[in-house]
Order: sequence, then structure tokens, then C-alpha cells
Amino acid sequence: MKYLKLALGVFFLMGMAFGAYAQDDTDMSGPIMTFENTIVDYGEIEQNSDPLRIVNFTNTGTEPLVISNARGSCGCTVPEWPKQPIMPGETSKIEIRYDTKRLGKINKTVTITTNEGGAAHVLKVIGKINKAAEEESVPTNKKGLKIPN
Repeated sequence: MKYLKLALGVFFLMGMAFGAYAQDDTDMSGPIMTFENTIVDYGEIEQNSDPLRIVNFTNTGTEPLVISNARGSCGCTVPEWPKQPIMPGETSKIEIRYDTKRLGKINKTVTITTNEGGAAHVLKVIGKINKAAEEESVPTNKKGLKIPN
């Protein structure tokens, strides 16, 4: 009886080890979205600067990657994503436009939903928009003509 319990214990442990190994193997299959960088840093820019930034990614998985949605945390952050499947090994991009008319710090996110089956990906959008330098005004007369120096 003692040997029977020992044998059952050994088989149980072997079954758990095999199950864990099999689980790890399935985790590596399917689509996998791998980003070059998950932080979109605008840096310090002037008001009304170029609003477009590009985020590159690769499908490092074994099946086609499909992006079903990409959503900014507010209306000032607008992502555009590829609508066609991204094949294994293929690289693609997500375009992010931020409303650069707004002044101050940027601290937003873009949430990306895919067919990977796990949690959504979150890209952080950061930076700071400074007021644009005002052009020197030239004195004019009542008719709008420049007054000579």
C-alpha cells in the first residue's frame, strides 16, 4: 500500500510537469504583437506643430495578428491602425495624431485590442506643448499699410 501511494504521487507529479510543459508550448503559438516602443514621446514642441507620430510593431507570433480596435483616452488623441491581418514576421505601424493646438503637458494613452486573447496593449503618449512664439508685429496705419521706420 505504501508503494502504491508513492507510485501515485510520482505519476501525479509527472502529470503536473507534463501539463505545465504543454501549457508553455501553447502560450508561444498564435499572434503576438511586439512593439519597438510603447511610449510615444512628443518631447517639447511648439503649439500647432506636426501632430503625427508613428509606432512600429511586429507580429512575432505564429498566426495572423488582427487589430480590432485602437482607442485614444480622449478625443485629442486619435490612432489609425491597419485593418488587414498582419502575418507572422510582418512589421506594420499605428499612426497617432495628438491635437497640438492644446497647450501644456501631454499624458494620454492609446488602448489597442487584438486577437491575441490577453489583455489589451496600452501605449503611453507624453510630451509638452509650449505656446508658439508670436511674430513681431509691424506698426500699420488705419488703412493697414506699414508705417516706414
